[in-house]
Amino acid sequence: MPSTIRLHRVLATSPEKVYRAFLEADALAKWLPPNGFLCTVHHSEPVVGGTFRMSFRNFTTGNSHAFGGEYLELVPGERLRYTDKFEDPNLPGEMEVTVTLKKVSVGTEVDIVQAGVPDVIPPEACYLGWQESLRNLAKVVEPDIQE
Repeated sequence: MPSTIRLHRVLATSPEKVYRAFLEADALAKWLPPNGFLCTVHHSEPVVGGTFRMSFRNFTTGNSHAFGGEYLELVPGERLRYTDKFEDPNLPGEMEVTVTLKKVSVGTEVDIVQAGVPDVIPPEACYLGWQESLRNLAKVVEPDIQE
């Protein structure tokens, strides 16, 4: 039965900045791939009903896997919901990711729910990958460079 992954993080920045990092192709390519992977965003149309497609390439082996989905809900600075589906037939099913952002005294509380993770992906591997990605996200959104 597909897994559901739940993550929680507090980032020292505004919800608007985190929201943008989930939608801007250059930002996604910088923070989303777990360590050891590179990301290419092939297509991104961040509007409700719009689609995206990207791929992760393992820097060590050169192997890559592509995935994409559709934006289901976009509430600026508050919430994103989108589908995610691997193009590899060995990773069947469609996942749904919900990202909820809440302004708190020290920045932004980020809650992520990824439902429908294929059975062949161990939940702990999914958690590890997301933890690496969220550390990378903090490096993108937390600096307050005013130049």
